[in-house]
Amino acid sequence: MSKCEQCIVREFSSLKALNKEELLKIANCKTSYTIKKGEPIFEEGESVNGIYCVKDGVCKLSKLSANGKDQIVKLIKAGELLGQRSMISDEPANLSAVALEDMEVCFIPKSEVLGFFNSNNQFSMNLMRNICGDLKEADDHMVSMAQKSVKERLAETLIYLNDTFGKNDDGSLHIQLSREELAGMIGTATESCIRLLSEFNKDGLIELLGKKIVLKDIGKLKRLAD
Repeated sequence: MSKCEQCIVREFSSLKALNKEELLKIANCKTSYTIKKGEPIFEEGESVNGIYCVKDGVCKLSKLSANGKDQIVKLIKAGELLGQRSMISDEPANLSAVALEDMEVCFIPKSEVLGFFNSNNQFSMNLMRNICGDLKEADDHMVSMAQKSVKERLAETLIYLNDTFGKNDDGSLHIQLSREELAGMIGTATESCIRLLSEFNKDGLIELLGKKIVLKDIGKLKRLAD
């Protein structure tokens, strides 16, 4: 069993406020999972009953709209927690979490987390700050969707993917979203997304290597995004 106090990723989340005794409690009750690319960690409407700490890998948080389109709300990387909002609101998951690459996650039961919430003030403050951060991001995203063109949103998303998740050795974006997923992030039809990527490619902003995307002119993309 891996020791929570020796786990580096906990330093990036609310769990950093827990003391050694509390971390030992978690180590004794957590369950570790390997989630394969494309598999769900949980689905919209499911009772999560705890939080997931992402040890490795990236997943998408998405919501299925009435017309059956998958709208990506957020991408989650190592060191972040999943399920904290539905745990505190005591409601089923509002979003689905699906692995975009192979992942390692640890599940901590709700009873244990709520115990720390009551006894460790710094932990509960951290958790609240995280949820407030999610709300701020949701506000910013809503304004972006309302005020920016699809072209500007695509540029903004490509910069975000580059800055947050980095590149592969060949210079392509590390997170390889399908054209459909990318369209879901910027809130447009897949065909429009494909057409815009071709336009960006022709203008020398990006290079398309099959399904991979290489950012060629980050300065111009940033100017377009702003």
